[in-house]
Amino acid sequence: MYPKEELAKNRTPYKDQVQAVQTAVDSFQKDNGGILPIKTKDADTPIYQKYPIDFKKIVPKYLVDPPGNAYENGGVFEYVLIDAETKPTVKLLDVRMADAIRDLKLRIKAGGYPPYKKRLADNVYTLDYHQLGLEKPLYAVSPFTHRNLPFVITGTGEIFVDYRADLFQVIQKGRYTLKPGVDIRWILTKNSLFVPAYSLPYTIDAKTQEPVFLNGK
Repeated sequence: MYPKEELAKNRTPYKDQVQAVQTAVDSFQKDNGGILPIKTKDADTPIYQKYPIDFKKIVPKYLVDPPGNAYENGGVFEYVLIDAETKPTVKLLDVRMADAIRDLKLRIKAGGYPPYKKRLADNVYTLDYHQLGLEKPLYAVSPFTHRNLPFVITGTGEIFVDYRADLFQVIQKGRYTLKPGVDIRWILTKNSLFVPAYSLPYTIDAKTQEPVFLNGK
């Protein structure tokens, strides 16, 4: 059990901690001919989970310890890289989302078959929670807006977080020119410490200018 103040520290994202890890990553890359201090993942790993930082490679030479909010130090955030090939940038992935998805998958497995409810897009559906024995839908808490985000399921039974509400909020501010058919998730990471973990690709509807699933993939 952690003291309350310790728990709060482990669950709070700090810009200076992210910047410290960014400096360590940059120094490691410079000293190692462009190699990044990351864990090896399969080629088909989703882009925002593909480049987790390996603190064993940068501690203690480039960083005294992993940050207190890092998963490796008892925290709830995994430090990852985006734009790894062009401009490696440190972001945070909330691992509590993975826990929620794991719990939901266990419920579905116990039921024997995913209880699909409503088709949202090609190969994307909502879940019938009543068939899972639940009175209310389960949610993931958005790291961007702190609102509750629903889960969706694909035809192959994979669970994802639905970020359309977060994307809609950013689009409404009118900061970006977006093209239909192109993944728009980058607008969430642009001015945030976080990545949209466990997400499907999204694009913008040409008519409504609202976020929609990109080909239902």
